[in-house]
Amino acid sequence: MTPPREPISRRAPTSEPDWLTLGQAAKYLGVAQSTIRKWSDGGRVPAFYTPGGHRRYRRGDLEAFLERSGPGRGRTGPLVLVVDDDPGVRQLVRANLEAEGYAVREAGSAAEGLASLEEEAPELLLLDVMMPEVDGWEMLRQVQERFGVGAIPVLVFSGTVEERAVSDAAARGARGFLGKPFDLQQLIDQAKQIAPV
Repeated sequence: MTPPREPISRRAPTSEPDWLTLGQAAKYLGVAQSTIRKWSDGGRVPAFYTPGGHRRYRRGDLEAFLERSGPGRGRTGPLVLVVDDDPGVRQLVRANLEAEGYAVREAGSAAEGLASLEEEAPELLLLDVMMPEVDGWEMLRQVQERFGVGAIPVLVFSGTVEERAVSDAAARGARGFLGKPFDLQQLIDQAKQIAPV
C-alpha cells in the first residue's frame, strides 16, 4: 500500500502575477521605466532576465524594496532639494542621485522650494535659473536672505549658457553652475564634492 501523498502547497489564486514586466514594475513602484532600469543595473532592485533578454521583477522583491526605501522611510544619505519647473528634469535628477545614495526632495517652483526649505534645510540645493514667476536667481537671493550666504550650498543650472554664467553664479553665491542639458555624471561629481555620500 502506498503512503498517502502530502498535499501540494499551492498559493491561493490571485489576479496579480508574481512576476512583472519592466513596465508593470515601474507602474507598481510609481517611477519611470528608466528609473527602475537604473536601480536594477545598480543592484538596488533584483531583476531576472528572460532568454530574450527582457527584465522580469518578482513582486516580493518590489515589496521589499518599498519597505526599505519607500516614502516616509528613514533616509540614509545627504538630503538634496531639486527645484525645477520641468518634472522630467526633476525625475531624472532624482533617480540618478538616489542611485548614488542621496535622499531627494523635489519642488516645481520657487515658492514650493522655499516652503520645502522651511520644513527641512537640505545639504545641497539644485536650482534651475529659468522658472516662471520667480526665477532661480531670485530664489537664491531669498534663500541667502533667510538662511545666510553659503549656509545652504547651491548648484544652479540653466538652458541658457553664456560665458559669464559661471562667474555670475559664483558672484551670486552659488557653489557651481551646470548648463542644460547637463552631463549627469558631472552633476553627481559636483554633488559629491559639496555633500559627500
